[in-house]
Amino acid sequence: MITTKYFTYRQVLNLAGGHLIWLSAWCTLVAALFYFFNWRWMIIPWIPVASIGTAVAFYVGFKNNQAYDRLWEARKIWGGIVNSSRSFTSMLYAFHTEDGEKAGYPEAIRKRIVYRHIAWLYTLREQLLVPTEWEHISLGRHFGAINQRRHRLIKAGFPDYGRAPIFLNKYLSEEEFTLQADYKNFATFLISKQAKEINELKNGRSISDFNQVQLQTSLNDFYEYQGQAERIKKFPSPRQFANTGFIFIVIFIILLPLGLVNEFAKLGDWGIWTCIPFCVIVGWIYIVMELVGDYSENPFAGLMFDVPMLSICRTIEIDLLQMIGEHEDLPEAISSRNGVLV
Repeated sequence: MITTKYFTYRQVLNLAGGHLIWLSAWCTLVAALFYFFNWRWMIIPWIPVASIGTAVAFYVGFKNNQAYDRLWEARKIWGGIVNSSRSFTSMLYAFHTEDGEKAGYPEAIRKRIVYRHIAWLYTLREQLLVPTEWEHISLGRHFGAINQRRHRLIKAGFPDYGRAPIFLNKYLSEEEFTLQADYKNFATFLISKQAKEINELKNGRSISDFNQVQLQTSLNDFYEYQGQAERIKKFPSPRQFANTGFIFIVIFIILLPLGLVNEFAKLGDWGIWTCIPFCVIVGWIYIVMELVGDYSENPFAGLMFDVPMLSICRTIEIDLLQMIGEHEDLPEAISSRNGVLV
């Protein structure tokens, strides 16, 4: 997640700076052909070009709205996980029966459940960061290499970015830690393990039946949040919308100097060359609009436009550890680096 109030010029160039090269080359080529060879046959009226530009702007706006909906839904999911994690822990430590008080409420079990929940958070994050074939980091050739480099730079800026196995080893028992390879969806297994242990508390009369139902409801909420996040991760924004938007923008940019150069030529010979920066600026604005929506539609892609899952996991981890009485050797909160929070 980008945390700076405004985009810096480096962030803008990192996102769309490379497109300025081919934009400038195409607009310069059209202006040069018109100026030196007087190729007026290639000129088209400005009105149809403007109509295409308007239609493309509406289309890209629709696509960006859908991309923002996906991003905001992803953030709401993790916001729900934050609230439910706190309420789950508070209930776990507040519920007890008279039999439980006499027998000594099993403190070790409560702590183990909280630890396992923290492990579930980091496990879910790791599973959501696994690239899918339509995400930018999975693209081939030049564009994939650019996004892989961006991903490596982000990881290098956050030492805890790839330390999920260390966290799991810290919060899981040795037996549970070694079971990861046996489950394709280890996060689901951890929640089911929580349900079994809470049921054991009920069977041992440490909590009442009603308490067990309330805690199980919280676990069901975690299943719900996990399923919602997996839906966003595993079902892409419909490609017929995502891909055609960029195609329409390329068509518009190809036509743009063909329609503008004749209008600027009315100002004189110098107007033909003045057409170049105006064409580049207009075309580049459309490209930036497209890229903003294109990157926002994948909120779990491991890039700077993501939901800051690591920061959220760390916030929950600190809160839960303090709620269970651990106030020493708490992990540090994740802070933004170079205007990015992960």
